[in-house]
Amino acid sequence: MDQTQKYSNSNKERYLNELLELLKIPSVSADPSYKKDVIQCAETLAEGLRKIGIQNVEVCETAGNPIVYGEKIVDATKPTVLVYGHYDVQPADPLELWSSPAFEPVIKSTEKHPQGAIFARGACDDKGQMFMHVKAVESMLAVNELPCNVKFMIEGEEEVGSENLAIFVKEEKERLKADIILVSDTGMLANDVPSITTGLRGLSYVEVEVTGPNRDLHSGLYGGCVANPINVLAEMIASLHDSNGKITIPGFYDKVVELTDKERAEMARAPFSHVAYCKALNIAETMGESGYSTMERGSIRPTLDVNGIWGGYTGEGAKTVIASKAFAKISMRLVPDQDPEEVTNLFKTHFESIAPNSVKVIVKPHHGGEAAVTPIDSVGYLAASMAYEKAFGKKPIPVRSGGSIPIIAMFEKELGLKTILMGFGLDSDAIHSPNEHFGLFNFYKGIETIPYFYYYFTELTK
Repeated sequence: MDQTQKYSNSNKERYLNELLELLKIPSVSADPSYKKDVIQCAETLAEGLRKIGIQNVEVCETAGNPIVYGEKIVDATKPTVLVYGHYDVQPADPLELWSSPAFEPVIKSTEKHPQGAIFARGACDDKGQMFMHVKAVESMLAVNELPCNVKFMIEGEEEVGSENLAIFVKEEKERLKADIILVSDTGMLANDVPSITTGLRGLSYVEVEVTGPNRDLHSGLYGGCVANPINVLAEMIASLHDSNGKITIPGFYDKVVELTDKERAEMARAPFSHVAYCKALNIAETMGESGYSTMERGSIRPTLDVNGIWGGYTGEGAKTVIASKAFAKISMRLVPDQDPEEVTNLFKTHFESIAPNSVKVIVKPHHGGEAAVTPIDSVGYLAASMAYEKAFGKKPIPVRSGGSIPIIAMFEKELGLKTILMGFGLDSDAIHSPNEHFGLFNFYKGIETIPYFYYYFTELTK
C-alpha cells in the first residue's frame, strides 16, 4: 500500500476541500423542506464516485430519499467489501448555539483536535467518515492497488430510520452480494487509543400524547379542578425509573443478556477518567443504574430517556393556561436479545396502565432496531485490527457502543453478512448537537487506515 499512501498524502488538500463542499449541502432528511438539497447531495456523491473510477453508479429512487450505489469489480474470484454510509444529516437546531453556521464549514483547533477540526453539521456523522471510504478507494484505484472488489451503498434516510433502505436491501440481494460490510459511523476511544466497535445497542422509539380537557383552560378558573396533562405526563415519566435507576416497565429486563465477570473485566481495560468525563460535559456527577460503571451503563445496559417534551404555552411572556394536551418523545436503547417490537409493546401496555382516569393516553411507535454484536475472532475483525495496528502502531481495543445503527442487524438478517465498524470520530465531536466537528487528524487517519483493511482482508480470505 506504499503507493496508495503516497497518493493520499499528495492529495490531502483536495480531499479536504471536496469534503467541505459536500458539507455545505444541507441534506437534512427529517425536514421535507430540504428535499432538493438531499437529492443534490446524492447526485453530487454519485458524480464523485464516477470520477474516481467506480462503475455502474446509480442514484436509486426509493419511496423516500435516493440510495447511491456503485461498484468496482477487479476480479470476480476476489472477496468483495460492501461499504455502507449515509449522506443525510440531523437538523442543525438550535441554530443560535452554533459558534459558526452549521452548513458553512470552518476549521478550528480544539483541545482534543489541536491540528484542527471541521465544524459543520454532518462533519463526523456521517459525511466525513463516509467520505474517507470514497477517498481511500480513490487512492487505491489511482495507483492500481485495490486488492479486491468494492461496492458502495450510501443512503439518505439513516437519521430518520432507514425504512426504505430495508426495502432496497431485500429487493437487491443479488446486486449487494459481498463477503463483509464495512461501516464508519462510530467512534474510537481517543486519537492515541484506537478501538473497534464490536457491539451496538438496539432501539425502540415512541411518541406519547396525553389529553385532558377538550380545550386549553384558564388556569385560574380551572386550576386544581381538572387534570393538567403536562403535570400528569411529568409524573408518569418520572415513574419509569426507580431510585436505583432501573426501568420499572414489567418484563423490560426479561431477555437482557448479562455479561460475565470476565467480559466486564475485558471492557474495563479501556481507559476512562471519571473526572475528565464530567469535565467534558460540565457536570458535577454521573448517574444511572446502580451496580454498573459509567462505561457499562452506556454500552451493555438498556436505557430509557426522554428526547423531547412539550405542551401548553412556550412563547414570550405569560399565558395562564392549562393545556389540553402534552407530548413527549421517548427512546429506549436495547441490548442483545431484547426485541424492539416486544419492548415497544411492553412500554405501551405499561404507560397506558399508569395513566389516571382523568386523561387519555396514546402511544405512537416510531422506528426501532435490534442490537448487534461482532465476534472479535472473525476474519473481518482481525483484518480491521491489523489495519489499525499498521496505521496507529498499536492494537485497537474492542468496545461496545451505546449508540444504535438498526440497519446493522438488518444487514445480517437479509444479506447474511457481518459488519465491521471502523469508526474514527471521538465522543467529544458533538454529533447530533450544535458545533458538531471532525478532526483533520481523524479524517486523514481514516483514509490511511482503510486501505490496509482491504489488503489484510484479502490476504486472510485467500
